[in-house]
Amino acid sequence: MPNTELNKTLLKLTSISECAIGNPTFEFLSLAHLLNVDFLRYCYKNLDRNKAVGIDKVSWQEYGKGLETNLDKLVRSLKNKSYKPMPARRVDIPKGNGETRPLGISTIENKIVESGLTIILQSIYEEDFIDCSYGFRPQRNTHQALNPRFQIEVQQI
Repeated sequence: MPNTELNKTLLKLTSISECAIGNPTFEFLSLAHLLNVDFLRYCYKNLDRNKAVGIDKVSWQEYGKGLETNLDKLVRSLKNKSYKPMPARRVDIPKGNGETRPLGISTIENKIVESGLTIILQSIYEEDFIDCSYGFRPQRNTHQALNPRFQIEVQQI
């Protein structure tokens, strides 16, 4: 049986994108209602399952053991504005020259919320970017930006 709440949310995101295209000055006031259990479950299932754990030491698999309870609690805390993201766990990654690079690792719950917010915000701001923009965008990377075929397109703009 298809998940109708998730389908409704994804349809709303499509409508938001269309609104952003049709009216670039439109102000989106409240999008928090899109962070419902079904949408956050979708975000959870799309996370990389083998990433490092955050400061709470909870893995993707461990969070999933009580997924419905965890997501219900998360949505309640988001709705009543009591959600407080946990701090990132700091890890120093060694570089080749003997120095280190700091890395922040979010908790699984923070990753779920971050993923949901990213999807919602991308439905708005992706419509404003021009095709030759590659930084931090879905399905785009530095290799594409450096490809001579893409550089020709940029020069023509």
